[in-house]
Amino acid sequence: MFVYLSKKIAIPNNVKLQSLSWNKENGYLACGGDDGLLKILKLESQPDGRVKGLAAPSNLTMNQSLEGHSGGVHTIAWNEGHQKITTSDTNGLIIVWMFYKSSWYEEMIKNSRSQVCDMKWNMEGQKICIAYEDGSVIVGSVDGNRIWGKELKLNLKAVAWSPDSKIILFGMKNGDIHIYDHTGNSVCRMEVPKTGPELAGISWFSNRLLARPEVPTPCLAIAFTNGRLLLLRDEADDRPIELDTRLRLRAFNWSHDGSLLACAGHLASQKDTDKDVNTVKFYSSNGEHLRTLKVPGNDITACTWEGGSLRIALAVDSFIYFANVRPRYRWAYCGNTVVYAYNRPDRVENCVVFWDTKNNLRFIKYIAGVTHVAAAGEYCCIAHKPEQETVAAVESGAGKCTLVLCNAIGTPLDTRDLDMDAEQVAMTASHVVVASDRAVYTWQFKDPKQLAVMEVSEKRKAGAEKLFHIDEGAPAEGEGLNFTRVNEKEIRDRICAVGVSAKLVVIARESGAVLQFGLPSMALEVRHRLECTPYELQVNCNSTRLAIIDQSGVLTFFDLEKAAAATAPPKDQEQGASSLPQTFERKDVWHMRFAEDNPDLFAFMEKTRMYVMKGLEVEEPVSSSAYLCQFKDLEIKGVLLDEILKDCPSSPSQDYLLDMEVKAQGIEQSLKFVEEHPHPRLWRLLAECALERQNLQ
Repeated sequence: MFVYLSKKIAIPNNVKLQSLSWNKENGYLACGGDDGLLKILKLESQPDGRVKGLAAPSNLTMNQSLEGHSGGVHTIAWNEGHQKITTSDTNGLIIVWMFYKSSWYEEMIKNSRSQVCDMKWNMEGQKICIAYEDGSVIVGSVDGNRIWGKELKLNLKAVAWSPDSKIILFGMKNGDIHIYDHTGNSVCRMEVPKTGPELAGISWFSNRLLARPEVPTPCLAIAFTNGRLLLLRDEADDRPIELDTRLRLRAFNWSHDGSLLACAGHLASQKDTDKDVNTVKFYSSNGEHLRTLKVPGNDITACTWEGGSLRIALAVDSFIYFANVRPRYRWAYCGNTVVYAYNRPDRVENCVVFWDTKNNLRFIKYIAGVTHVAAAGEYCCIAHKPEQETVAAVESGAGKCTLVLCNAIGTPLDTRDLDMDAEQVAMTASHVVVASDRAVYTWQFKDPKQLAVMEVSEKRKAGAEKLFHIDEGAPAEGEGLNFTRVNEKEIRDRICAVGVSAKLVVIARESGAVLQFGLPSMALEVRHRLECTPYELQVNCNSTRLAIIDQSGVLTFFDLEKAAAATAPPKDQEQGASSLPQTFERKDVWHMRFAEDNPDLFAFMEKTRMYVMKGLEVEEPVSSSAYLCQFKDLEIKGVLLDEILKDCPSSPSQDYLLDMEVKAQGIEQSLKFVEEHPHPRLWRLLAECALERQNLQ
């Protein structure tokens, strides 16, 4: 995934913000701050606009100030199902607001001597639990009636409902967690390690429509102010995942489907004289650090996700910053078919859609535990956890995956079972390359169209397979596939990215070391050194240039041809070379693709714009948030995966496809360009245009 700042809204009179919460169903954004500030905002894009998705311009269609609070509004709780919002301030005042005739109005009010430390609605929106700092607890109904109340005589800090609304967790400032049932009876005290001096909060992902109980992934986060986090599968989990965000934590929130956890706080500067940096770190539900976003300003106080988790809002001083999130979808493009996988709430398996964009036909397959989709030519490869191993693998961390070679309508043609994790998967017209953090596996498959009828039953034996540990540099002759040996061998410099072409496999490591292998032999040809940690690699069609997007979203290029031509150093050393100016770089780049028939043409996505490069010259951008499918014959094909997966994942519309031609010029300029960049289609288009204009010169 990538994330970048996209928009900023200033609060009038420089009022400092304390709270922020996004209504995930209707798109209302509530912000609370000092001196009773409470606003409801709504950002909407034009529904019939030509530009769709995140790239569509958004307008502030609601900006309503709600009057009633006098103290700082520090807690906001949405009841999305009943279109209500509950707010509380530092004076102990609680107000319930309701939506009526396109505006928000005060419905109920409750005053208290003690300040509210936390309040949460249950998932159905039928009950609200309000916890006060002095230990008082009130559970009320959506119609305003009090269900029960208790004096816990505890120094409360946070409260959380379980997804089934049967239990309530109460967190103390000292880190103790107490479990009560929904009627107010004490059950027990949670046995969790105290990893910090003071509790920051509890967040329990509770959307049962999107949760997948058959795969026991963590959904309960317990955070401490020193930046340490515990991720648990449920309240009885005795093996929590422990994280150290290294932040002075201020806020944290699950994404709409529980797959991402955003943690916002202050990152201590390495220099004592410098101020702390506002930082948001993103983690997967299994605790893997995915991305870090630095935010300007002095004090970050809150963060909240939009409904589809494609945007996140951040409260910093008297500003609301918006950041766009670009997910790493499980998708690929082969032939005229877009292949993508997504989760359906009514199925244990992942739904894999093969969408023939030319004939607008869809073929759906169900495969459990899909992790990657790669494609080349007319075939795609789907990597997934074996169905019988899915739950066990998650619990034990065992590394297993299955590769399924499919055609464009989803028919399985061949499979391979691997005893390794598939963290990187890439594909050429003849090879599938899979990498874990330490091992590299290559599979040279046979084109099913070239197999005779009698060979079909023998095709599994036809593919050549190689396996080696990345520290070994190349597969050993005649060793075979010894997964146990490569998995048990330690690794210090992990594999982080893989790029392929018809001739090369390029593997990058976290230190910036890059190993270049030849295909099909997988012999190590040359070592390179980059000044970054790559996240994504792409090789152009003639294997002379390497495009790199690093962990910060910075795009750079590397000249493989000159590096390979340089004098080879001793085997225990590395070299770096590049003929392209290293001063060339673009920031906030999240997707890229080389042209398939011209090594100098390149397209990339920067924020909400698509750029085309010819050499190092960049054309005027086009507003878009599409993922790039193909760049061929001077045409770029893209697909709006965000919109498809949000609106109609099982029946995508042609409206979500993008076709763009590289900009044309006048005949004289076009002739000059074609002479400099000869291409059969260019000559054909130029001739047709000249005939239409009756220009025979």
